[in-house]
Amino acid sequence: MMSPIEMLEVSPGTVAKMVATLVLLLLFALVRFLTCSVVKRNMDDPVRFHHWRRVIVNTLTIVALVLIGRVWIHAFDSLATFLGLASAGLAVAMHDSIANVAGWVFILWRKPFEAGDRIQIGDISGDVIDLRLFQFSVVEVGNWVDADQSTGRIVHIPNSRVLREPVSNYETGFQYIWHEIPVLVTFESDWRKAKQLLSAIAAEKAEHLSRGAEEQIRRAAMRYLIFFRNLTPIVYTSVRGSGVLLTLRYIVKPRERRQSEEALWEAILDAVAAHDDIALAYPTTRFFDPAATPPGPL
Repeated sequence: MMSPIEMLEVSPGTVAKMVATLVLLLLFALVRFLTCSVVKRNMDDPVRFHHWRRVIVNTLTIVALVLIGRVWIHAFDSLATFLGLASAGLAVAMHDSIANVAGWVFILWRKPFEAGDRIQIGDISGDVIDLRLFQFSVVEVGNWVDADQSTGRIVHIPNSRVLREPVSNYETGFQYIWHEIPVLVTFESDWRKAKQLLSAIAAEKAEHLSRGAEEQIRRAAMRYLIFFRNLTPIVYTSVRGSGVLLTLRYIVKPRERRQSEEALWEAILDAVAAHDDIALAYPTTRFFDPAATPPGPL
């Protein structure tokens, strides 16, 4: 009677390699569990634990791939034959997986972002919470929620997208962004006085936000070509169809944008309410009635 191995026409050498691969995978899982448990018991900071957990997992993954590759390479007559067959098969059957692994290597090597950074890739924005071999995960911000606050959804993004699409990092290198608040006042308002009020409010509510940016600018300039001469809040003047537009521009950390905007708007609304010669503008429609207009001089 034929054994199951003989019925499947699998050579004993191939069976031994399959068993060795299974043993290596089990050892990999066991070592990962033990090392992560030890690290978790000795670290109270969840951020540090997450960082070292990713280091352990990535290191063990590379070691496991090398060991499994050594097991199966000996099944071929030469390394060239193995590489030729493997590359041809993988290129056809595992194109997406290979691209994801290449993206993973790029993320580890170039570090366009790390766990904890707020990024935007394509039309997805979020805080990076996990980096894996084939994908990374973010907690989504924005979308249907205003001012870059979290939606609560976790989005899993293939690593290959970092090679095909632009990646915006809100925090690496320079941890501040410029934010603008447009304030539209009527043409009848004293816009110069309104501009002075906005400048005073910005100096009180937003100028302290730019103090920590000066040192970051100096550090970022050592790595990137970043130069900002003026980091203090400023108010720009322009004209729109419904009135005079005063744009308050200031620097802020991405995660503090909504809170800072709320504080500024409350101060602006209080200032406008306290001055009768300043009024906020909005789109209006005016009608002209010729019959109600008194006749002019002959």
